[in-house]
Amino acid sequence: MSFTPITHIQIDKNGIAWIDDTNVKAVEVALDKLAHGSSPEEMHFQFPSLSLAQIHSALAYYYDHQEEMDLEIERQWEQSDDLAQRISNQPLRNKLNEAKRRG
Repeated sequence: MSFTPITHIQIDKNGIAWIDDTNVKAVEVALDKLAHGSSPEEMHFQFPSLSLAQIHSALAYYYDHQEEMDLEIERQWEQSDDLAQRISNQPLRNKLNEAKRRG
């Protein structure tokens, strides 16, 4: 007897894990779990376009690759935080607003 694994996860050329037939990254499901402690059933209620199998597969992928995904989450968090600090910089904000007005 042979088995064909069904993962519901595809890795793109940049190494990003995507849920099959969606525009949802596995990390997005993992972040929902981490941030809100949502169960797969709660996530399915919030995102009815994802099947329970897809949600479980995304979480399994996360736990199988937790260390590297946590590092990527941290890196993206730091980039977002840095951008937020730069944008909150009043001289920069003034420049951006001026450019937008001229735009």
